[in-house]
Amino acid sequence: MSRKSAQQSGGGGAAGRGSLLTPGRVAVVALAVLGLVFIFENTRATKIRLLIPEVTMPLWMALLATAVIGALCGAFFVRRRG
Repeated sequence: MSRKSAQQSGGGGAAGRGSLLTPGRVAVVALAVLGLVFIFENTRATKIRLLIPEVTMPLWMALLATAVIGALCGAFFVRRRG
């Protein structure tokens, strides 16, 4: 492996290896935990309109479904860009 390709792949000793606890990862985990706490604290049933039909479901389920859809959309666009 050439020196240039080793630097690009991040494989260059201890300095080239990424730490598992970067500030960005800690922030994402903290936001995910806060989001899950918010979702599971809202357990009352609520009416939700899905275009035409109106359904009654627990609010936590609607919030969790929305979060999952948002995460999937975000992951899709990050992969397409990279």
